[in-house]
Amino acid sequence: MPSGRDSSRLTPARAHGSTAQGPAVLLDVRETHEWEAGHAPGALSMPLTLLMAGVPLPPTAQGRPVVLICRSGNRSRRAVETLADSGVEATDVAGGLVAWAAEGLPVIDVHGDSGVVT
Repeated sequence: MPSGRDSSRLTPARAHGSTAQGPAVLLDVRETHEWEAGHAPGALSMPLTLLMAGVPLPPTAQGRPVVLICRSGNRSRRAVETLADSGVEATDVAGGLVAWAAEGLPVIDVHGDSGVVT
């Protein structure tokens, strides 16, 4: 998986494969209400505001490669920079959750039902 500032962004399909079948964890950096409305199955929620404030990664993400996702890709790119500065292997999803959903990948809400990207 690419890492650091010079990494290539992952396509949604590649990100899905890396996180569903591989060692990487998918970390959604949108705000909690956005994540609750719709997110990729298995994605952990950690708003960018918390990440930028120095809050540690969730325990299940620590020591693992991290794939970051947001709505369109802007916040996730900032998160990659922040994590790379602290030595975390990180990349993000090009086009964010909008591209993820457009490729037909699943989006669920907080109850596990079909979700929406907000």
